[in-house]
Amino acid sequence: MKVHLLAPPGGHSAQRWSGGVSMPPLGLLYIGAVLEREGIEIKITPADVWKWSWRRISREIQDFSPDVIGVSSTTENRFQSFKLIRTAKKAQPRALTLMGGPHASLAAEDTLAHLPELDAVVRGEGEMTTLEVCRVLEKGKKGLEDIAGISWRIDGHIRNNPSRPQIQNLDHLPYPAFHLVPYEQYNFSLEVPGWGTFPAVNMITSRGCPFCCNFCATPVHWGGEVRMRSPKNVVDEIESLKQKYGVRVIYFFDDTFNADPGRVTEICDLLIERKLGLFWKCDVRVDLMDRPLLKKMKQAGLFHLSFGLEAGSERIRNDVIGKKIDVNDFHDLIRQCQELNIIPNSFFIFSHPTETWEEAEKTIDIIETYQDKIESSIALLHVYPGTPLETEARRSGVLPRDFSWGQKYHSQVITLPAAQGNVPLYQDRLSWSQISELVFRWAFGGGSYPLSRKMASLLTSLRSWGILKRYAIMAFIYLKLKANQFLKKPSPSSKTG
Repeated sequence: MKVHLLAPPGGHSAQRWSGGVSMPPLGLLYIGAVLEREGIEIKITPADVWKWSWRRISREIQDFSPDVIGVSSTTENRFQSFKLIRTAKKAQPRALTLMGGPHASLAAEDTLAHLPELDAVVRGEGEMTTLEVCRVLEKGKKGLEDIAGISWRIDGHIRNNPSRPQIQNLDHLPYPAFHLVPYEQYNFSLEVPGWGTFPAVNMITSRGCPFCCNFCATPVHWGGEVRMRSPKNVVDEIESLKQKYGVRVIYFFDDTFNADPGRVTEICDLLIERKLGLFWKCDVRVDLMDRPLLKKMKQAGLFHLSFGLEAGSERIRNDVIGKKIDVNDFHDLIRQCQELNIIPNSFFIFSHPTETWEEAEKTIDIIETYQDKIESSIALLHVYPGTPLETEARRSGVLPRDFSWGQKYHSQVITLPAAQGNVPLYQDRLSWSQISELVFRWAFGGGSYPLSRKMASLLTSLRSWGILKRYAIMAFIYLKLKANQFLKKPSPSSKTG
């Protein structure tokens, strides 16, 4: 039994996150580690790191001649993942093709309906499901009807098998198989102010999220119950990564690293006890933080803390999004970070359902209040499959009745592929001019919007009058705000006054 897992040439990140940074694909590495432990021959091809052409990928698949081919997918990179499945099936027609990852998991029927080269979708966690698929094939069985956690075709019809129970004890999983990829070719590094730039690695210590933001796919994909690795298991892996790869910075990829504050304290105590001399960053929920915990995290190496407020309006934040947090907790956490010399980074989103201009201004007012004092990240509201927001988008007509995730372009669906990834954007009450103004006010206040670097990709994405019109509006608002900014600058004479 031979299994070939592949990451598409564009990697797993959206266009809006591109900038030369690449990180090992943890999902594939976990599956690879489990299969390898069970004696299955495994090959992982990170086409993004090697910058391979489709022809080179096809030749690699033919040379390895696998029995099973697995491709991961996110909504941002889904079309490259689709192409990779087509390439794989053409290169190795007898192989069983699988697709996993958050997009395929949450849009399984849609994906299978529009991708005939795909044999099955692995929904949710992929480790045990992929292993069972291999065992079934080893026994010479052709049907997949008894495998929990997959969607597949039988007699021309799509069938959804029952979901697989989630892995409750994550400590039973082996560490990600970093040795199966060319780790030295990943260029992931992070700057720690005052110390320098060091090699970094991404790591996940829990799965699931107990909170239910309307736009987030995590509770649907991983589940609402948070399953956590033990503190010892986490720190043992960190120590191993430092010894094997010289890692100095850890980026915890958990959706809510502090879902259990007591566990965070235990992890910090172990990091301090072992004197590993590492730095780290993570994402947290503001109302689960307090000063003693933050101080302990700082002592253990925390230098950068991210957290979402999403919206300045309490109605939007709590009633529409379902965030259920108090803005005072947000302000308190920023103040505490500044006192402890930790970089605070807050997430904001524009264009929520029913959001008015006045409510959106509350968000940009907060951003501008902290201009040059904190880092801030913004996004236009994206619609992802399986989320409550997708249900609302289909009900309201933001996603038309004939919309399919397998369709690259739809005249009635708003996307900005070059700027925000090829994901539907939710637009309700805010006009495109207002949305553009919000984005550029953030950018002029210290946000990062590399317009010149994106220009070439912007021009190649002009596939409809709708996209052209939206970019034209953005360009007009950009120039207008730039002109206003220039006119407000004091003249040389007034400076010497």
